[in-house]
Order: sequence, then C-alpha cells, then structure tokens
Amino acid sequence: MVAFPYYRPADIEALNAQAVAILKLFASRGYAREEPSILQPAEIFLDRAGEEIRRRTFTLTDLSGRDLCLRPDLTIPICKDAVDRAAKFPARICYNGLAFRHQPSETHLPTQFFQAGAELLGLEDAGEGEREIMGLTFDGLRAAGLKNFRMVFGDLALFAALVDTLELPAHWRARLLRHFWRAGYVETLLARLGQGSKTRHSRAQIEAMLDGRPNAPLAGRSREEIIARALDREAEAAGLRLDSVLVGVITRLFDIAGPVEEALAQIRALLKTAGIALEAPLAAMDARLAAIKSLGLDLAQVRFTAHFGRNMEYYSGFVFELWSDDGACQIAAGGRYDTLMQSLGAPRPVSAVGCAIRTEAVLACRTAQGGGR
Repeated sequence: MVAFPYYRPADIEALNAQAVAILKLFASRGYAREEPSILQPAEIFLDRAGEEIRRRTFTLTDLSGRDLCLRPDLTIPICKDAVDRAAKFPARICYNGLAFRHQPSETHLPTQFFQAGAELLGLEDAGEGEREIMGLTFDGLRAAGLKNFRMVFGDLALFAALVDTLELPAHWRARLLRHFWRAGYVETLLARLGQGSKTRHSRAQIEAMLDGRPNAPLAGRSREEIIARALDREAEAAGLRLDSVLVGVITRLFDIAGPVEEALAQIRALLKTAGIALEAPLAAMDARLAAIKSLGLDLAQVRFTAHFGRNMEYYSGFVFELWSDDGACQIAAGGRYDTLMQSLGAPRPVSAVGCAIRTEAVLACRTAQGGGR
C-alpha cells in the first residue's frame, strides 16, 4: 500500500517545534527564509534533477496547457528565483516545507515529506562555504534534539579530475559525470570505451529500449531525434579507445570505501602508483576533514565512499549524507552544485552549496534514541 502520511496533533506539534528550532538557528547564521510555490513548471526539473527524480515527480497539465509538477525538490526553484531576480551574492536562503516524490518500488515510503534546508549561493571560497553548510546541518540536527549521527561523503570533483586525464570529447566527459552515481553504469561505459566499444546497439535494439520505458520523459525531443542521437553516440564510441591504465585506475578508485582517513590513504597510494597528481581535490578533502573535526563530529563516525553521488544529477563536487546513529535512516544530505545556476539562466557559473534536513526522519530517530517528541 502506498504510504500517504496523516499528521496527528502530536506529530504536528513535534514537527513544528523542530522546524522552529532549525529555522531559528538558520536565521541566526544570516539565512533568510523563502517559500517556493508547491506547483512548479515541470521543465525546470527535466534536465537538472536527473532520471531518478524525474520518474518520481508528480506531473499535471493545467487548463491552459502548461506542464506543471508538485515540487520534488526545493533547491532548483530557489535557485531559479535567485537567477530571475538577479540576487546579489553571496546569498543565504533557507526554507521549510513539503516535497513530493512518487516511490514506485518503495511503497512503504511517504509520497510527501517535510524538508528544512539552506542554500549558500555565490560564496567564492569553496572550502569556507562547505564548512559553513556542514556546520549549519550538524547544528540544525542538534538544535532539533538529535545528538548522535553518522556521516558519509564523496567528491565528484576527484572523479572529474580523473576524467579530465582521459582523451575524450567534452560530451562524453559530461555523460560520465552526469551518471556517476548510477551503480555499474560508469564502469560498464568505461569498459566499453577501454575496449574500443566493440559492442554496438542496433536501431532495433534502441527502439526496443524505448518501448520498454513508455513513460520515460523525452525532455522536449521527438522519438526519432532520440534514436538518431543514440545511433550517433554508438558510432562515435566505436571509434574511441581509452588508455587502459587510466581506466583501471578509475575502476579501482570506485572500490575504495571505508573510514575516511583509511580511504583517503588508499586513494593517495593508488594515484601515486599510477603516477597521477591530483593535489587540488586531495587538498580540498584534507580541508574537509579538518572542518568536520572542528565542527565536533568524531572522524570515527565518518566514512568516505569514492563511488558516492546523490541521485540529484546537478551535484558537481562535494556531496554528503547524514544517517542515524544505527545507520538505519538517512536524516540529512547536501553538497556542491556549481553548474546549476548557470543552467537556470545565470550569465556565469555561480559557486553553490546547500543542505536538506528530513525533519520527519529526525523526529523518528529522536524518538528511537529516547528523546521523545
């Protein structure tokens, strides 16, 4: 049975109290609250949130023929508004409200849930911005009454730096980065390119794949345009052959996961053996570790996973999730999305990083930890 939440008086009171505490903390750090419309233009999510979120988005058409959706995410509409009103940077924006997502294979999960979050837009010092958002998230959970939690993080910038060492056309690099978080996809694609992509799909096979996904969004393209583009990509891939050593390094990188200090030591050893120097992303990770420690989270509670990306495809660098102390429930998440603002119409790239706290999950964890409502 699909989970349609019903908020009883005790739930409403507890969630409101949490929201007040979190928003008070955000305000004390200079974040101004905004409230995007629940109904949003569907088009702004199509090519930015990613396939995983697109298939979970509730869409509708209004009487004038406009394609709308219930907001599956609040970051995109907040950033779109900042672009439209030519906001002055740095801008600090926070929110608290409902998001809506279809759960096709997880019907026990709610179709709507409360989020409290913050977006830091246009702060040029990337390290300082990440530290600010991590501190905001940690302290937001503590303000809500949750004292113990774990962290897992990754860095798409490290993978991007490795991809830049490959002799690939720009759109192939973008494809690898965009689908980084999809388990097995990038590994399969790299293996194909490393072998000269001997396997090619025929037109009939591509048509069959489309027929197998009749409800997949077409992002404004016709079926024939999608087929033609796929055939062009197949032909181009057949002529590419990547350096097998570099492919091997990336593949081995994906296997690295564990306690953060051990994982980073493994990454350094792997890159050193391969003769690859990636000092900038490694220095950024060292700075994050120092920031995490200074914010009061024990590094024993922190894991690094090289093949870790959130299912929102607009993330472009540092990404993180916070979990309950027993690891059973995700309670917050966030990361860096430096390409999103320009894709929404900003005249230039804008440094951006944010977080979202799942307040209903926080309440459930507090109750489980004996914190009550």
